[in-house]
Amino acid sequence: MVSKTKIKEIHALAYKKFRDEQNLFVAEGDKLVSELLPVFDCEWLIARPQWITARGDLHVKELIPADDDGIRKLSFLKTPPDVFAVFRIPAYRLEEADPASQLILALDGIQDPGNLGTILRIASWFGIEHVVCSQDTADVFSPKTVQATMGALAQVKVHYANLDEYILENKNAPVYGTFLNGDNIFKKKLSRHGIIVMGNEGNGIRPGMEDLITERLFVPPYPPKRKTSQSLNVAMATAIICAQFRYLDNN
Repeated sequence: MVSKTKIKEIHALAYKKFRDEQNLFVAEGDKLVSELLPVFDCEWLIARPQWITARGDLHVKELIPADDDGIRKLSFLKTPPDVFAVFRIPAYRLEEADPASQLILALDGIQDPGNLGTILRIASWFGIEHVVCSQDTADVFSPKTVQATMGALAQVKVHYANLDEYILENKNAPVYGTFLNGDNIFKKKLSRHGIIVMGNEGNGIRPGMEDLITERLFVPPYPPKRKTSQSLNVAMATAIICAQFRYLDNN
């Protein structure tokens, strides 16, 4: 049975203010919760009895069986899942995101939760372990973003920082960004480490950040002179760019 107090506490986690105060975030659905359970501390796990029985031993602080109505009252989704979990937000050290030895994604003002979640899935797919976000990037622990990550939070560590300071502190690493006047990424010699900056959906990389980019890239359309859309979705562009960087490992 899910108490009214518990429902109220969980619903408050839809807001960043309360997520930050409680240091908690929510995840829904069998696949997502199963991906996160081995990685994050689970404060509350609320699920249908049959789901709990099928899973066996669960290492959670509080396990609450719930019927369909209880899950429905909790859920942020249109179709309530079998399981709902509340996890503790992890604490990561920014020093781990070292572009001198690995490839780092830096997100400059990404606003859409779906884009952010998809970018984390791309990072996970291409073995990028750290994503550094500007302070005004969407909150990765909002319910919408967590759902959009499809479990990538289990493989990718997300940091929020002043991007200008982060890049200046790592000034010896190459810093890549995409621009219409950049070099063709498919003909450019790329490093196996460094920082890839992806800009805001509508405005791209902000002017102040442009000055810190040391390698300007361009993803060309095909064929070159064919009329096409004005730009790529930021998540699509991230996928193309990450794929090209990782292609180096096989050549």
